[in-house]
Amino acid sequence: MRVVMFGYQTWGHRTLQALLDSDHEVVMAVTHPKSDHVYEKIWDDSVADLAEKHDVPVLLRNRPDDPELLAALKEAEPDLIVANNWRTVLPPEVFDLPPHGTLNIHDSLLPAYAGFSPLIWALINGEREVGVTAHRMNAELDAGDVLLQRAVPVGATDTVADLFHRTVDLIGPVVHESLDLIASGRARWIPQDRSRASFFHKRSLEDSRIDWTWPAEDIERLVRAQCDPYPNAFTHHRGKRLRIVESAVSEGCYGGTPGRIFIREGDGVVIVAGAEARNGRLRGLVVKRVRTEDGAEHAATDYFRTMGGYLTGRP
Repeated sequence: MRVVMFGYQTWGHRTLQALLDSDHEVVMAVTHPKSDHVYEKIWDDSVADLAEKHDVPVLLRNRPDDPELLAALKEAEPDLIVANNWRTVLPPEVFDLPPHGTLNIHDSLLPAYAGFSPLIWALINGEREVGVTAHRMNAELDAGDVLLQRAVPVGATDTVADLFHRTVDLIGPVVHESLDLIASGRARWIPQDRSRASFFHKRSLEDSRIDWTWPAEDIERLVRAQCDPYPNAFTHHRGKRLRIVESAVSEGCYGGTPGRIFIREGDGVVIVAGAEARNGRLRGLVVKRVRTEDGAEHAATDYFRTMGGYLTGRP
């Protein structure tokens, strides 16, 4: 088959590499220009560089609705478009152009976690598995019929970086198997159960701000979901931003006001957490390592020399 690829960052790069390694002909790649958005500078392997290395024509676009791009697509005569991490809506005149339509590769187990940053949201929410879905694109974002899915488990101490590496390694096999099914006429498209659908927005720095009224279990997952190289989960101490690098749920139950810097436990310092913390029956968050605004990292037991005071959402 003749294939056009739409994609961006490492997800798009892995998809293009899988296509180049296949028996199919990559006739064009479309990708976004480099961005200064904090989340788009992470996992930023260049689709454009890979395409140029293999003499694949490449177009840079923020949006795919200009006449020049449509004309180039028609001239390329693709049998299929394959998309992964394309950041703006593809119009029907693009996604329905090839005879086989557009195959979108999405890093969640659809219909759950459609939209953006699915691994981060899934980890925050305590999902037991994550994965990759290949589905046919339609006019509703991440809602088209599913061709296949592959899942991996989420461990009790996994970070989002662990899940990224585990799921990005699924892209090659998913792309190869999907194209083989389509090319051979064996593809079976399964409609999504839209009653189970969920849709998530892009992450921003605001979404990394710790709310100490959350249960400690949720905050601990937020910390793992915002591990390096992502912007870390943060709070404020004495008016200055403080990033939480490593944490755990306390063994003991601690009562009081959410955000209180309370007591040492093991190799960390307990922060009272949970909207109902006043009842004394909730776990706290054991903060183990922190990072100050100058980039210096400290053991929490060194940083919090005395107990007392509060961590707050804002200065």
